[in-house]
Amino acid sequence: MRTAGRPWQAGRMCGRFASTTKPEDLVEIFGVEQWDPTETLAPSWNVAPTDSAFAVLDRTPKGQAEPVRQLRVLRWGLVPSWSKSADGAVKMINARADTVHEKPSYRQAFAGRRCLLPVDGYYEWRTIPTEKGKPRKQPFFVSRVDGGVLALAGLYEFWRDRAVPSEDPLAWLVTCTIVTTDAEPDLAPIHERMPLFLDPGGYDAWLDPGRTDPDELRSLLVPPAPGALQAVPVSPAVGSIRNNSADLVRPIALTEDALAGGGFGEAVGATLF
Repeated sequence: MRTAGRPWQAGRMCGRFASTTKPEDLVEIFGVEQWDPTETLAPSWNVAPTDSAFAVLDRTPKGQAEPVRQLRVLRWGLVPSWSKSADGAVKMINARADTVHEKPSYRQAFAGRRCLLPVDGYYEWRTIPTEKGKPRKQPFFVSRVDGGVLALAGLYEFWRDRAVPSEDPLAWLVTCTIVTTDAEPDLAPIHERMPLFLDPGGYDAWLDPGRTDPDELRSLLVPPAPGALQAVPVSPAVGSIRNNSADLVRPIALTEDALAGGGFGEAVGATLF
C-alpha cells in the first residue's frame, strides 16, 4: 500500500529509490539460496515509503541449524515488534548509523535482523535559491558509477497484528528500514546524509545473524571509500508517487539558478551539462 497525499522528499533522507533489477538476477548477484518465484515485484522507478521492496537476508529456517540466504519482499517503513499499530511506519524509513544500536525502535533488529536492500539508486533533493526568493527543491538520482546494483544496509522486523486471526497470512507484517550515515564529500552539497551501502566483501558479515555483539556490529557501519557513487539531476516529476517510468532517472540540464548555487563536488559536477 502506498501513502498518498504529498511527495515524500521534504525533510526525508533517502525517501525514494528505484528498483528494476529482475529477482532472478538478484538471486545470482547476492548468492541467494532460497526464493519463492511467486513472491515478486514489478520494476519501479519510484519506490516510496510503505511500498514493498526486495531484501536480501540470512535467516535460519525451522528445523535447520544454519542460516540460509533468502530473497524476500518486505514493506519499507519499520514497525517495531512492540508497536501497538503499524501507523508510524512511514516515519521510520531511515535509521541513523550512529544511534541505531541504542534506539529502542531499532536496537533489537540491529542485533539480529539485518538485511540488504538492492536498488538501482536513490533520489535526494537539494534546496536551491531562486531569483524570486522562494527556494525550490531539485531532485538528484544517486547510483553506482559502474552501473551495478547498490546494496543498501537495512534492518527488518516482524510485527504481529493482534486484530487479525493468527492463521491469517495478514497477521504478520515484515517491514524494513534503511541505515544512513554522513554523506561523502562530493554528495554532501545535495544532502548531509546518505544511505549506508556495502560492497560485496561486506555482505556476509552484515547479514550474519550470528553476529550480535553491539561493538562488533558497529564496526561494520563503515561505507566504502568515496568515489563509487555519482549523482545526476533529474525531473521534479519523481516528487509525485503517481509518476513511475524510466524517464524519472534520465539526467536533465540544470537551470542557471541551480548552477549558481555552487558547492558541487566531482561526483555531481561531472554530470552537469
